[in-house]
Amino acid sequence: MGIEALLVFPIAGIALILIANFLSNLISYKSENERKKEPYESGMQTIGKTWIQFKVGYYLFAIIFLIFDVEVVFLMPWAVVFKDIGAVAFFEIAIFLVILGIGLLYAWKKRALRWE
Repeated sequence: MGIEALLVFPIAGIALILIANFLSNLISYKSENERKKEPYESGMQTIGKTWIQFKVGYYLFAIIFLIFDVEVVFLMPWAVVFKDIGAVAFFEIAIFLVILGIGLLYAWKKRALRWE
C-alpha cells in the first residue's frame, strides 16, 4: 500500500462527511420556532437556572468506568478460547492487564475514583 492509499482514505472520509452534512442541511425541514430554543430536560420545563456547572469529577468517573467496562469486553473472547490459544496469549493478556492495572493505580492516586 503506497502513500497514495494513505492519502485517499482520509480525504475520502472527510469528503463523505462534508457531503452528508451538506445534503442534510439541504433537504432537512427547518423551523424557526422560539419554543424550540428553550432548554428542557426529559420533556419538562426546567426549574431554576439551566446553565449550571457540573463537577468535572463526575465526568471523569464516568469515563473511567467506560474504559474499564470496554476492556472487559476484550477479556471475554479471550477467556472463551483460552485453552486453544496457548501460553503466548496468556502472557499477552497478562501484559494487557498490567497496563490496565497501572491505569487504575494512576486514577486511584489522582483521586479520580472519589465521588465527592
